[in-house]
Amino acid sequence: MNSPLRIVFAGTPEFAASSLAALLEHSYQVIAVYTQPDRPAGRGRKLLQSPVKQLALQHNLPVYQPLNFKTEQAIAELEALQPDLMIVAAYGLLLPQSVLSLPKLGCINVHASLLPRWRGAAPIHRALLAGDHQTGITIMQMDAGLDTGAMLYKRSTDILPDDTAGSLHDRLATLGATTLIDSLAALTQGQLDAEKQDDGQACYAAKLVKEEGRIDWSLPAPQLAVQVRGLNPWPVAFCLLGDETLRIWQAEANISAKTTAEPGTLTAIQRDGLEVATGQGSLKLTHIQLPGKRAQPVSALLNGQHPFSVGMRFS
Repeated sequence: MNSPLRIVFAGTPEFAASSLAALLEHSYQVIAVYTQPDRPAGRGRKLLQSPVKQLALQHNLPVYQPLNFKTEQAIAELEALQPDLMIVAAYGLLLPQSVLSLPKLGCINVHASLLPRWRGAAPIHRALLAGDHQTGITIMQMDAGLDTGAMLYKRSTDILPDDTAGSLHDRLATLGATTLIDSLAALTQGQLDAEKQDDGQACYAAKLVKEEGRIDWSLPAPQLAVQVRGLNPWPVAFCLLGDETLRIWQAEANISAKTTAEPGTLTAIQRDGLEVATGQGSLKLTHIQLPGKRAQPVSALLNGQHPFSVGMRFS
């Protein structure tokens, strides 16, 4: 499909790169790409290009990386591009009204939740952590608020019992790309009707912090299992093993387990996992990461030396 639209794309991580790749695959006219400035990463603290920037450079697209849109120069650069439409996906910057009103058709956003359910920086993780059974993609007409604009197009997907934040992210990235393409086809044909969000149904998807990974063994096992899934692959659930950190990558709840042991007590060492007492039932740790080691299945860890013994306490 050849599009007459002059499109500016704004995004930063892998989630956004999926949508940009779909636009290019369908021959939409992407005239420029905006992404966050390169950031230092890794032990060497070398500047790392975002996935969106890497993809844009592969396709010889002009890349702009302003710190924000508070300067006249940043606004002037965008205005000079004369965009018909700006498409935003996980860009990481709030766009002021001066930017939102520049493109002829405004700015639309590829948002990873069924709005207004989760507004904010971490909708994928928050949906999992809240125990939601369904999530999806909303194509939204952006306004000056935080994910408060009118909804244009939606697609849903079930949250599976074994989904992690990582697996759900990957599925939503693909769904976001296909939903964007379908919505653009409808947009160019004048078939999209904007639907106002019900603010009373909105929840705030706050950015994750590492401390949210700390396990409270007094909570019920099913809640802890959801915490483990919702924080994989970052920041990863954890507890203390002595004075060091034990990271828990995968775990299963056993609500029917009967024990009088204090929550956090290792009650059984099984071939495929470590059974730990909780406030209700037990949590079987199946993939863990010992201090200074790589993550691995407990079944592999138990084949060699390990620090575990029945009756020990995780704090």
